[in-house]
Amino acid sequence: MILYPAIDLLDGRVVRLAKGDFAAVTDYGEAPLATARAYAAAGATWLHLVDLSGARDGARRQAATVESINGAGLKVQTGGGVRSAADVQAILDAGAARAVVGSLAVTDPARVTRWLQRFGPDRLTLAFDVTLEQGEARPRVAGWTECAGVTLDGLVETYAGAGLAHALVTDIGRDGMLAGPNDILYRRLVRTWPHIAWQASGGIADTADLARLRDAGLSGAIIGRALYEGRFTLVEALARTLDEAAPC
Repeated sequence: MILYPAIDLLDGRVVRLAKGDFAAVTDYGEAPLATARAYAAAGATWLHLVDLSGARDGARRQAATVESINGAGLKVQTGGGVRSAADVQAILDAGAARAVVGSLAVTDPARVTRWLQRFGPDRLTLAFDVTLEQGEARPRVAGWTECAGVTLDGLVETYAGAGLAHALVTDIGRDGMLAGPNDILYRRLVRTWPHIAWQASGGIADTADLARLRDAGLSGAIIGRALYEGRFTLVEALARTLDEAAPC
């Protein structure tokens, strides 16, 4: 399982939002390039970079910062307010290994399917931010304020036939809350679509959470707040995910 330490970037600063709320920002006072270099030194191979400024206002996309972070020796997947094929191209041109597509992956599957064909499945990660409603995972958009009116399963079924290779699912209710990941949801996704490389995001609080995700067959896990608040170090997290799988 690949660990993706996360940098949420807002106006050039490393921050975290609680449940995606721009009114609930914790500023960690870190320079993003220094943070990325520290992750690389600890043994990370990938970085998950969220351009919050770009998500809030596409005209303020922080391409120069993305380019500088790509020089830290990490492969980067990044997104935030991707609205067009030109946005995807700009992210890839800046050196990112993958562009992350969020809201449009929910609201306009036909367009994003064309992007999978144009850029290739390995250059895109589709991100689905979901809430659990009456037992179903339902994606939300517009900064998590609107229910899209579709189910996660329905969307994934559409994209699975189009060659989707990488998908990131965030349980909104757990994001930034350090309450543990939604193991049941992730196990079901891996079991239903084993050919998709699933990434988990939201709620990871300790290295035991990471071990459970690894044993459930997740291909990746995003780790953010727990790292910044010292719940564990990246070295400890990497060591735990390389441990032998726990016995049944």
